[in-house]
Amino acid sequence: MKLTQPVFIYDDEEIHYKFNDDHPFNQDRLIMTVDLLRKSGALPDSVLLTASAATEADLLRVHAPAYIEAVKALSAPVPDERWVREAARFGLDTDDTPYFPGMHDITAKVVGGSILATELVMSGRAPHALHLGGGLHHALQSKGAGFCVYNDASAAIAYAKEAYGAKVLYIDTDVHHGDGVQWSFYADPQVGTLSIHETGKYLFPGTGAVNERGEGDAFGTSVNIPVEPYTEDDSWLECFSEVLTELIARFQPDVIISQHGCDAHAFDPLAHVHCSMRVYKAMPELIHRLAHQWCEGRWVALGGGGYDIWRVVPRAWSLLWLVMSEQALPGQLEAEPQLRLPQAWLDAWQGKSPVPLVETWLDPVESWVPIPRRQAIAEKNRHTKELAMMYLK
Repeated sequence: MKLTQPVFIYDDEEIHYKFNDDHPFNQDRLIMTVDLLRKSGALPDSVLLTASAATEADLLRVHAPAYIEAVKALSAPVPDERWVREAARFGLDTDDTPYFPGMHDITAKVVGGSILATELVMSGRAPHALHLGGGLHHALQSKGAGFCVYNDASAAIAYAKEAYGAKVLYIDTDVHHGDGVQWSFYADPQVGTLSIHETGKYLFPGTGAVNERGEGDAFGTSVNIPVEPYTEDDSWLECFSEVLTELIARFQPDVIISQHGCDAHAFDPLAHVHCSMRVYKAMPELIHRLAHQWCEGRWVALGGGGYDIWRVVPRAWSLLWLVMSEQALPGQLEAEPQLRLPQAWLDAWQGKSPVPLVETWLDPVESWVPIPRRQAIAEKNRHTKELAMMYLK
């Protein structure tokens, strides 16, 4: 059956991708986003789909057999002591990415959601697909890292290649470098990667320099834009827009798979970039337009980071869906640029939030304290952008 509208892949089970109660990766953000969209009247049941877990073959496209075996063993309620001793070798004993009961099953379900989104788009059954539970972009072939156990983004790309022979452009807008996906396809000329992130000089994972450009036949298909701490909207959008527009014209992909971590927002506690919600509206608008210009509309979007779950993630991810599904901000009028969020949503969540919720879709940036050295930061980013443009294949 062909679907004429974008699809939203979501399953309540995905909230169980949870390391512990004190971990910053808090899946309440998924519940809050879905609730905001429903209370906005923007998420009808007709667009919602659930996915099956990824198969062993799906995982083996991007992960080593020994790593999958370790994830399964460490998923037991009480893992065998032999595997506990091995956890460090697989990156699953850190504060960032500790093993937890049921880890394999729930992460395979996340991977399955991103593969389903890709299948629906590549088969032509849906024009676009959004899977906010996905975007676990740091996991490597044989190692978990950065809150990520299996790399669903890499698995989705590998599926598109194998099942459809697709040429894939992966776009990563998380504030942390999309290292796991980059390294998965660093020597693959069929996959282009673009990551815009806070410079690794100051932030995990420490990679993503402009001179990481791919290797062999893929040299020039890996593109990185490391921006400075305290980068604001105008500079971020200038760098992203110019490089992406040129890259896609040169690479000419069959499909875009994008990762939408929203931790470059000024409120995010784990990074230092200072963007507002304006970026999270303008950025998907550009990707949407380019998908129709170059890929016959084929676009798969995934979630990712985002650690201010109260004021940032629900708004940013809702804006992504509104753009993808071509819906205006609910009740938007030209005379009311700062439209309020649904009162029912604010009432439902303010009592649970430790901070006052932002009550409008976009941020009142005119009330924010100006960033010192704004011009110097913008000039450094412009130099980085020009290097990235020069290095394009």
